[in-house]
Amino acid sequence: MFDGFVLEGIQISRGTLRVRRGGSGPPILLLHGHPRTHMTWNKVAERLSPFFTVVCPDLPGFGQSFIPADSLDSRHSSKRSKAHALVEMMRVLGHDSFHVVGHDRGSLTAFRMAMDHPATVRSLVTIDGLPVLEHLERADWKFANAWYHWFFFAQPEKPERAITANPTAWYDKLSPELMGAEAYDDLLDCIHDPAVIHGMIEDYRAGLRIDHIHDREDRKAGRRIRVPMLCLWSLRDDLEEIYGDPVAIWRDWADDVTGFGIDSGHHVAEENPAALAAAIKNFLEIAAPR
Repeated sequence: MFDGFVLEGIQISRGTLRVRRGGSGPPILLLHGHPRTHMTWNKVAERLSPFFTVVCPDLPGFGQSFIPADSLDSRHSSKRSKAHALVEMMRVLGHDSFHVVGHDRGSLTAFRMAMDHPATVRSLVTIDGLPVLEHLERADWKFANAWYHWFFFAQPEKPERAITANPTAWYDKLSPELMGAEAYDDLLDCIHDPAVIHGMIEDYRAGLRIDHIHDREDRKAGRRIRVPMLCLWSLRDDLEEIYGDPVAIWRDWADDVTGFGIDSGHHVAEENPAALAAAIKNFLEIAAPR
């Protein structure tokens, strides 16, 4: 996996981030979702690396990256805090500006990065994601039925107890055939680490405790994403079914946004990496040329 890439620990002020990087050209940061690690990007990263310098970290609180400190409002696991940490990481690697792509929970950090660091983010791609505030304000019985885990994970202590009791039963959709044996084994190690489970759950708690406040503050102040943005979603997942046209929602937050669905289930980087890599490459060549 990740042919031609290097794997290393990058030290920043808050801890160490596990990072895989390779390729050449303009830098692009790929941010994974729950419960994955950077390994989910393997087939996409290899397709992008002839054209871009590709950087794939484990998000703070995930995989083998540092676990943010606890606080009553989960601020250290907020998307603002994670975006700041990853911008610091990219500067350590010599990238003062870059493109960012986020999937699932990673899309929330990517969005916050574009909002909080407009001089740093050159373009934004989100996959299966909307601002946290949009999710919560639009929540109805369909959302509660399909995404109940948002509210379960927001509860203190009980989610960790349920998951650590039998991690492979909780994450019962993991598949070495889909992910690749190396990525599967890596993730098995992670989900059997109680500290990582806590870090990943805190990512959800932050959404309902503080991330939506940051979103609301941006909306009230009229702050918007000014760089080109691409919104992608999985046609065999439920984002469009629950919310309607995701592009229309993102236009309330971004000046220049386009998007479309990809024939895939939720973990599109594993299920249809060719289409995803092509979508990212084509968007950057048109909307954010070198």
